[in-house]
Amino acid sequence: MSEAVRNLEPKIVWNHFADLNAVPRPSKKEERVIQFMVDFGKKLNLETFVDKVGNVIIKKPATKGFEDRKTVVLQSHLDMVHQKNADTNFDFDTEGIKMLVNDDWVTADGTTLGADNGLGVAAIMAVLSSNDIQHPNIEALFTIDEETGMTGAMGLEAGILKGDILLNLDTEEDDEIGMGCAGGIDITATQNYSEEAASKDAKAFTISVTGLKGGHSGMDIIKDLGNANKIMNRLLFDGFSKFGLRISEVNGGSLRNAIPRESFAIVTVDTISATSFITESNALINNIKDEFSTLEPNLSIDIQETTTPNSVMTLGIQENLTKAIYGALNGVYRMSPDIEGLVETSNNIARVIVKDGQIKIGCLTRSSSESNKYDLANSLQSVFELAGFDVELSGEYPGWQPNVNSEILEVADSLYEKLHGQKANVAACHAGLECGILGQNYPNMDMVSFGPNIKGAHSPDERAQISSTQKFWEFLIEILKNTPKK
Repeated sequence: MSEAVRNLEPKIVWNHFADLNAVPRPSKKEERVIQFMVDFGKKLNLETFVDKVGNVIIKKPATKGFEDRKTVVLQSHLDMVHQKNADTNFDFDTEGIKMLVNDDWVTADGTTLGADNGLGVAAIMAVLSSNDIQHPNIEALFTIDEETGMTGAMGLEAGILKGDILLNLDTEEDDEIGMGCAGGIDITATQNYSEEAASKDAKAFTISVTGLKGGHSGMDIIKDLGNANKIMNRLLFDGFSKFGLRISEVNGGSLRNAIPRESFAIVTVDTISATSFITESNALINNIKDEFSTLEPNLSIDIQETTTPNSVMTLGIQENLTKAIYGALNGVYRMSPDIEGLVETSNNIARVIVKDGQIKIGCLTRSSSESNKYDLANSLQSVFELAGFDVELSGEYPGWQPNVNSEILEVADSLYEKLHGQKANVAACHAGLECGILGQNYPNMDMVSFGPNIKGAHSPDERAQISSTQKFWEFLIEILKNTPKK
């Protein structure tokens, strides 16, 4: 299935990508891919080592005539987001990604593809393994755990790298040169609750919200896509306020940095109100589908009768839960006042779990403004604490402040126009790149970010454009050939 990928151009990149995608590499379980990269570097007889947190560094000397150029750090992350469709039978811990070629796109068979950031890793591997690419001294930095906390970048110590320039290969639009990004913070609200026996005079139902597009909670948050946790809460709130619906379980969303595509709940309604509940809920479902008909044409909301559970939440806690989720902001909080079209601050209600006497709600707040990041975080914390939750703020990481006087940005911008006859989109993005974190220990390192077209990252719809990957590869080679002198 994946062999067709190996015949794509540039073959050196796609073959390394296929090799990489054969290695399971979930965030926080990167042992196998770390060893894979160490074996790769040592096989090339290049200086290769692993730092104390698990980042892999491989160094390659400059090619002849490029010894006087500034050392370049090529950087991408090894881990990938694991998402699959509900009907896809796949084990991310043991299986390699099954890839498909569809016209000008590479996709996966019902799972995330891993092009984020696997194509960046593969491009760096291609530079390291090449014999005919001109380049200065290279320090290849392969970080771990970018997707669930950026602990690799955070743990990289000052002094390990000697490079003057960093090329981050983790941007997902091939006409964009990144010069800044958002920071982020995790907001986790938890609360224990008492349960009571479900009424014997009640009918039980499963509610399923599926078929949403999902996507990257930074880059795609501006699209106003459906959030399965918010949609589910509308149904629960309506059923509770009108028919006394009682919640037994909720399981919505998955990863903090993915817009939730699915949510499932088990509820009960007194038998006398069951028919009216179904009628009212179906009317609400039709309204919700109408609202999202353009953005989410595959949205499915299903209610089916099921076996009555043993217990349900107590009323007071249930009321606070549904009101808190209703009150918590999801989506864009503020647009940038300085850069047209850029989201400055946003929040993703990523995960809602209600089971066995415990509630857990997970959010990821992003912002390119530190003050507004905490303004929104404080707002969310207030909503959840008013509803009786304990709230923890964690995983904070800084944004990457744009440097308009960047020497490598000038080189990249000029080369892009020379290669393609038009200006690149030089911009900051609303994703959480590692550049801001790396810049804390390497404040004098000059940085830009770029990459190929990748659509639907963090979802099973993820796809990478073949022609764009060729464009990205040529751009990278030209930048390496034109890096500034020391």
